[in-house]
Amino acid sequence: MPTYSAPVRDTLFVLNDVLGIGRLSNLPGFADAVGEVMEAVLEEGGKFCREVLAPLNQVGDREGCTRHDDGRVTTPSGFKDAYRLYADGGWVGLAADPDYGGQGLPFVIATAVGEFQASANMAWSMYPGLAQGAIAALSAHGSDSQKSAYLPRLIAGEWLATMNLTEPHCGTDLGLIRTKAVPQEDGSYRLSGQKIFISGGEHDLTPNIVHLVLARIEGAPSGVKGLSLFLVPKRLPDADGAPGEANGVTCGAIEEKMGIHGNATCVMNYDAAKGWLVGEAHKGLKAMFTMMNEARLGVGLQGLAQSEIAYQNAVTYARDRRQGRALSKKNGTAGEPASAADPIIVHPDIRRILMSVRAFNEAARALMLDTSLKSDIATRSPDPAARQAAEDWLALVTPVIKGVFTDRGFENAVAAQQVYGGHGYIAEWGMEQFVRDARIAMIYEGANGIQALDLVGRKLPADNGRAITAFLTEIATFLAENAEDATLAPLVPALKEGLDHLQKATMWLAKNGMQDPDNAGAGSTDYMHLFGLVALGYMWAKMAQAAGRALAAGATEDQSFYENKLLFARYYMERAMPETGTRLRRIATGAETTMALPAEAF
Repeated sequence: MPTYSAPVRDTLFVLNDVLGIGRLSNLPGFADAVGEVMEAVLEEGGKFCREVLAPLNQVGDREGCTRHDDGRVTTPSGFKDAYRLYADGGWVGLAADPDYGGQGLPFVIATAVGEFQASANMAWSMYPGLAQGAIAALSAHGSDSQKSAYLPRLIAGEWLATMNLTEPHCGTDLGLIRTKAVPQEDGSYRLSGQKIFISGGEHDLTPNIVHLVLARIEGAPSGVKGLSLFLVPKRLPDADGAPGEANGVTCGAIEEKMGIHGNATCVMNYDAAKGWLVGEAHKGLKAMFTMMNEARLGVGLQGLAQSEIAYQNAVTYARDRRQGRALSKKNGTAGEPASAADPIIVHPDIRRILMSVRAFNEAARALMLDTSLKSDIATRSPDPAARQAAEDWLALVTPVIKGVFTDRGFENAVAAQQVYGGHGYIAEWGMEQFVRDARIAMIYEGANGIQALDLVGRKLPADNGRAITAFLTEIATFLAENAEDATLAPLVPALKEGLDHLQKATMWLAKNGMQDPDNAGAGSTDYMHLFGLVALGYMWAKMAQAAGRALAAGATEDQSFYENKLLFARYYMERAMPETGTRLRRIATGAETTMALPAEAF
């Protein structure tokens, strides 16, 4: 059975040493969240994931969810008990508003715990994960009565929630949505239609499920400008707010999927189901985007999470599996002459796989936590300029995190599986589940090609390029201010070159994408990955700087920890950053050849 250990030490290093979370103690929720409290939360969250969630991961994969003839769905063995422990421990409301029963801790801490959960049991983690998006959407756009009726229940974990967008004929193009909403005399609406691919659409973890549904009010304009967002509970709350009579929303089927079998991915049928408008009529997409953006960060986190647990188990296997002889007697690879064969971790190609995965994981964790911290600043800082800068970063980096982290997360799960050889293909070892589970993250919450188009087509030109200009300037300023830092000397040339490639690619798209939109479309995925390479390289430079400071201060207790940071920073610059040149060359070829082939010739 696979094992999992939450990377608490690495997370604390990023939060404390790299991001300096203590400097934000003046923001709401931060004063009591740093130091021992933060460490305790991460330790306990990691323990819960290791002891409760991880052992259920293969159980959920084998058993899946069961739909009964009456539309009820039961989750795999142990899922319900695990959720009750989780909810009773207050984990759902970790970063939620204290006015509605939340603990009010920073979002960045909830993100860190979220990584642990998604590594330990991705399918299970999706149930409470979707509730976070619903809490954010209702907090931002719900009426006072909706907040008072639903937020305390969601934050306490008494109820869970879903996000309903996709329809059989309509995926990314939400303007094609047909689900209709008919106004009622009491101010409510009756919704009719069908939604598909609804994660956690029906289950037995909670007695009620709050569905947030995009639909079109009768007579509304066509396209996305005619969409509204509705709150549709599985059961209508009674006079006391408890789940009452069944509403007209049922699970018609559970999708047969490649992975995440422990999560009920449902076809949801709405038959004159009673619902209430959230926010303004015909402006539902704006309200839903609050939930979608949080979900996209969460999916990016899943890519990192599957990469991390695949790496951990591949390392364990590589230390134990014996095959062949060491090629040399370099540091740590001398082999064991007294044994019939050496552990495969001595072989350069195995080390290449493991080091490449880990170099991504640690930089991705830093970028994710940095971005989550920006989210806290955007919502909690009293400084308008700080909020604006944080919002710009979030808008720009969110599609990169979703697209790059999930592409690389899947690639890394496959690479880690390769370490096992034939055993990686066998279910009992668990690696093939990580591969299957990781694959969906590249698809849902906007397929990665859509994320790339969003980045290039919307985020780069927004506000006359304010966000990308600030991003490029931040890295350039960091390099200039630390030009004399001996620790960074081995890293600077590669990061400078990568930054130069990103600047050139940005300028090329600004010019040629405007002249021919196909140029932007053809280069968008390469640009997204070029951006990701530089962003992760920037994180490695910051981590190396923090590690160098710690070593200079005499951190003997964790000396090897910091020395390894410097080694992995060098590895990333040597092995990953050169790819920026390839990405730039692809972008600069434009779209002529790509678009030249007639459709019938494919």
